Amino acid sequence: MTRHGPEQTHGPEQTVGSEQTTGSEQTAAPARAAAVELRGVTKTYGAGHAEVRALRGVDLEIGSGEFVVLLGPSGSGKTTLLNLVGGIESPTSGQVVAAGHDLSGLGEDARTAYRRDTVGFVFQFFNLVPSLTALENVRLVAELTGRGDRERSAAALAAVGLDGRGGHFPAQLSGGEQQRVAIARAVAKDPALLLCDEPTGALDLETGRGVLRVLQDLNREGRTVLVVTHNAAIAALAHRVVRMRSGRVVEVATTAAPGTADEVAW
Repeated sequence: MTRHGPEQTHGPEQTVGSEQTTGSEQTAAPARAAAVELRGVTKTYGAGHAEVRALRGVDLEIGSGEFVVLLGPSGSGKTTLLNLVGGIESPTSGQVVAAGHDLSGLGEDARTAYRRDTVGFVFQFFNLVPSLTALENVRLVAELTGRGDRERSAAALAAVGLDGRGGHFPAQLSGGEQQRVAIARAVAKDPALLLCDEPTGALDLETGRGVLRVLQDLNREGRTVLVVTHNAAIAALAHRVVRMRSGRVVEVATTAAPGTADEVAW
């Protein structure tokens, strides 16, 4: 169950379907075991007049195998939250537990190992190595975890529909294909969590639909997927939508019947 800290402003959980209905005042816990738990999490940058409170007492639970969308405007804290779950940063206070790891007090070496072995990242800009082929880009990351055999990497490319493009360099691929290579690179090491920061932000509608289709397919295989976006249309694909504003979770909505990527329009 999501508990509300003293600083957090949290609206009632809603069910999103053909009609929107208001549930109880308390946010229902995911029916599955928790993959991510945040309790009273704050994140502050700077000090004094330069202090920025990016997160203000966030409580949130994400179930294993859920597809969750973090939605909010620029500056709402959604990317900061993703960075904490991904072990890129540490919270100022509170507790972050992800895939069984308590990240709150981890040192840099332990957080590096967590990022390497547990989390797959997908960013808005693909961050592919231009001098490596698609297959080599996937293997480069997979090898860091000891899972860089050619068969595993080739299977990851096939899973995102690029089994015939492994020998192509990034410049020879479309934007959508490059993003799918980035997704293959993220899943080749078999991560417990797939964290996506604006994965369709640099793509047109049709190309974006293709990327979202891949993310839904991976989620149906049992992966926990967390997507950060300002694009409200993507929320229709999620099991739950977490809305953020000014560093707080202000609403958690459950989708009664998540849509498909082909139905999304923006």
